Amino acid sequence: MKPTTGRSRETTNTRPTLKTIAYMTGLGVTTVSRALKDAPDIAEHTKERVRLVAKQLGYMPNRAGVRLRTGKTNVIALVLSMEEEIMGMSGQMIFGISDVLSDTPYHLVLMPQPIHHDPMAPIRYILDTGSADGVIISRIAPDDPRIALMRERGMPFAAHGRTESDHDYPFHDFDNDAYAMDAVERLAERGRKRIVCLQPPSHLTYYRYFRSGFERGLSRFGLQETPLTSVSTDSSLSEIRNGVLAALSSSAPPDGVIACSGSSAIPIMAALRARGLKLGKDVDLVAKQPADFLNWISPEIIAMSEDFSQAGRELARAVLARIENRSSPPRQSISKPDWSNAPVLKTQESL
Repeated sequence: MKPTTGRSRETTNTRPTLKTIAYMTGLGVTTVSRALKDAPDIAEHTKERVRLVAKQLGYMPNRAGVRLRTGKTNVIALVLSMEEEIMGMSGQMIFGISDVLSDTPYHLVLMPQPIHHDPMAPIRYILDTGSADGVIISRIAPDDPRIALMRERGMPFAAHGRTESDHDYPFHDFDNDAYAMDAVERLAERGRKRIVCLQPPSHLTYYRYFRSGFERGLSRFGLQETPLTSVSTDSSLSEIRNGVLAALSSSAPPDGVIACSGSSAIPIMAALRARGLKLGKDVDLVAKQPADFLNWISPEIIAMSEDFSQAGRELARAVLARIENRSSPPRQSISKPDWSNAPVLKTQESL
């Protein structure tokens, strides 16, 4: 067998390095390094050639070396609860974050967070090990200790949600107050009088925003609430079904239902079927969804879309901006409910 030379072994059997790219392009290692860093004194056609070869070789910077030279990991950590895995919420958010990070040296690392485990544990791990340059968190509490700790330790972060006060940090949020108000209005338009809602757990801030809009809607349209306190969006699907079934079997059963998550629409529909109720006739259901799929299951659902891909993009931009300049004003955004795919109410004039 013909012996393999040092050069060919470097270019074929080992992880590509700056030297590999230099050999393939005929450039110096320093020039290659500066081209990959988009140095202004390197010609654009040279940068393009270096990037093309790097991409073809599958070149990735050695994180250990980068960290030794710069003190940076080039990692963004996404701490995501297991509840957000259901119905594709996390997948869409990851897609949005990755879309923004694709043109940067940063890589996304997912850290799953079981709902009933200590939410501080992954944050302490990141801070103590220095394993990320920035963090994205969700499920924000009114006085979230994770935010307080990261601010104290100087860790750049962005939050998917808001605390109850002191919003001097990067965040992206969804307007749950507007969603609840809109949902009640749509049920009122359909003549519904008693409303039950499957709400977020009360320890999260968006529960308070939702309740604010919901109670305002009940007052404006003169509707009543059928209480449902035994379950929340954190409950299991079977617990949600049983809780809604109990409400439907009460002495004052609801004729309208509002759900704060797409996954909960499934057990709610199962409860309606168990009671022999027809969706869109006996009861109307308003549900929040992370993608346009609920109306595939049942066209009668009044579905509102929350764009988690856009949320991911906004969060990635927010944390990158804070990494680049920690003293810059925090990037903040709030998205509004999208009812464009909700079924249109058929009035007598339109029939």
